[in-house]
Amino acid sequence: MSDVKTLILDAVGKYHQEKEPSEEFIPGETEVWTSGAVLNEEDRTALVEAALEMRIAAGVTARKFERKFARALGMRKAHLTNSGSSANLLALSSLTSPHLEERRLRPGDEVITVAAGFPTTVNPIVQNGMTPVFVDVELGTYNTTAERVAAAIGPKTRAIMLAHALGNPYEVAEIAQLAEEHGLFLIEDNCDAVGSTYRGRMTGTFGDFATVSFYPAHHITTGEGGCVLTNNLALARVVESMRDWGRDCWCEPGEDDTCHKRFAYELGTLPRRYDHKYTFSHVGYNLKATDIQAALGLSQLRRLDDFGAARRRNWQRLRDGLEGVPEYLLPTATPGSDPSWFGFALTVQPDAGFARYDLLRFLQSRRIGTRLLFAGNITRHPAYLDRPYRIVGDLSNSDIITERTFWLGVYPGLTTEMIDYVAQSLREFAASKRG
Repeated sequence: MSDVKTLILDAVGKYHQEKEPSEEFIPGETEVWTSGAVLNEEDRTALVEAALEMRIAAGVTARKFERKFARALGMRKAHLTNSGSSANLLALSSLTSPHLEERRLRPGDEVITVAAGFPTTVNPIVQNGMTPVFVDVELGTYNTTAERVAAAIGPKTRAIMLAHALGNPYEVAEIAQLAEEHGLFLIEDNCDAVGSTYRGRMTGTFGDFATVSFYPAHHITTGEGGCVLTNNLALARVVESMRDWGRDCWCEPGEDDTCHKRFAYELGTLPRRYDHKYTFSHVGYNLKATDIQAALGLSQLRRLDDFGAARRRNWQRLRDGLEGVPEYLLPTATPGSDPSWFGFALTVQPDAGFARYDLLRFLQSRRIGTRLLFAGNITRHPAYLDRPYRIVGDLSNSDIITERTFWLGVYPGLTTEMIDYVAQSLREFAASKRG
């Protein structure tokens, strides 16, 4: 490292210490956020160092992060993307590849998912011309069940695409078994659940694909960013192609003739000796991230376990603080799971004596952040009113979530004083409304 670079990075460390906000918590004045990135001096230094190296596209740092992140989650391959939403789009789109032959997904095929989730789990189904099949979820866990998924499997069903709700695993082992028995693909949207386990096994390791988001709200961050992971090397090759413009070549940018056959392929109806670097085998995208983002990801990855431990502590402290308040349905972990919680869901009971709106306004007045459980019943949103879909059973719990559920933060940036203040505020509001 040059003397000038050392001086710059030392100065960055000092700058970070000067910019660190006060840790004093003032109830009613300090914002209690639902989520946010927890960034330290090493993160800031990693970003600046990457910028000094001027690696402004995907390169060696991105590949290093992919290897380390795949290893951390116990997977063979990881492909970094520009967002978690793009990761979902890429995972499902990859299943339409001609390389999958008779197993490839096609327009009109059905994909089972839930109505109560984030739109980017559903959107790739619609964007690929397929039909979402919506099932309901359980209140408390906010996940669907293997029984509901089994009931939804029909003659056109080709895949299952489900997110682990707020970090809480669904019955993924049982649903993976269903997928295997029926010859279906399983995509685990693991964006909210990195580090969670089900029956002692990491979420994201059960399906054909797992997707992850590195948006600042999530377990670790690269700013914007996401990832597709798989243990299937053939599927990984398709993901890489579709992420990288749809090209057939696997040379990294700036490299030529990795396979030593650059001008030897005969594909499609192209002329002999056509340049393999400009041969396209998929209708793809450019969904890559940058080395600068990956540098931040590498720094954050060192604290993944610590972040998960903090999320679990905060969630448990908040739940203990609300025990015995009858106005709220408290969240529960799926049996057999150990969630690395993304958020703390509450549902206002029907006989609580107040509406969710009134409670959210009260919490807002105390500078306590809240979020709804994403779309609630997504079939009620304008974007989906004229889209084809199928519902199996009813969506009564999804409707309850739409009307009465919200979630609070448990991310590592919250202190015990903040968690206790949130619990106290919720208890006070409920008590004030009792007759």
